[in-house]
Amino acid sequence: MDHLETRELRYFVAVAEELNFGRAAERLGIAQPPLSRAIRQLEHRLGVRLLDRNRRGVALTHAGTVLLREARTALDAVGAAVRRTRRAADPQRPLALATKAGASHQLLRRLLDAVAAEPGAAPIDVILCEVGEQAGLLRSGRADVALMHHPFDDLAGFDTEALYVEGQVALLPAGHPLASRDELTLAEVQNVPDLPIARWPRLDGSYPDGPGPEVRTQSQLAQLVALGKTLLVIPASSRAWQWPEHVAVPVVDAPDVTTVIAWPPSSRSPAVAALVRTASALYDTARPVP
Repeated sequence: MDHLETRELRYFVAVAEELNFGRAAERLGIAQPPLSRAIRQLEHRLGVRLLDRNRRGVALTHAGTVLLREARTALDAVGAAVRRTRRAADPQRPLALATKAGASHQLLRRLLDAVAAEPGAAPIDVILCEVGEQAGLLRSGRADVALMHHPFDDLAGFDTEALYVEGQVALLPAGHPLASRDELTLAEVQNVPDLPIARWPRLDGSYPDGPGPEVRTQSQLAQLVALGKTLLVIPASSRAWQWPEHVAVPVVDAPDVTTVIAWPPSSRSPAVAALVRTASALYDTARPVP
């Protein structure tokens, strides 16, 4: 049996995430006995045990862990298909462009100006998000295109066009001795005793080891740097959100960062194709903030 209904997947995901049939039933808005029967029928149809049940509660088997991952992906894909279909039915709708707040500001400004100057071009709604969220917005169908950064962002499964390459800077508290330097190296900023590097989440949501604070938003980072609690190496164009209490110093041996425009490969939207062409035409003139 190779076919599953989205209802079955929703039921299983609720149980797998709650690890409690009562809470899962409440979350789904159904009674517990039908939910229990549905999960048993699902296991029977698949021919595998998805859950270990005992007096202490419910635990996922290895097969259940695999199905949870795949079910989430499948349900996300179904939701994305619904959103893209509804958006495609309205030819006058704006395109949704996702970008990390504070990043690629100069390029984004030029791109919006170029689109506004093109007769008949679809208007753009900008979705400002936090680090690493663009991929999820594209996959869910909530965004049509995104500005993303290699090698930091998750570009797997997307079509991309490179727009520009830039260096990186160390964002430092203005009063720190390193802030007076004209340039720095990675070795000089990686082990500063009184100023550990902030830790961003990896693509899987986990954090790398280290003494620096865990941050999820640029507002957190900005305040921690201003308070003299951390530093971070970031793309030079991200200085658009720099505070007066910050100083940005070029890190001469940091890897280059490539800003790309990304979109789902399944997209057949003429408006998306036109926006990508417009963005690509800016390649020779788009430059990060000096």
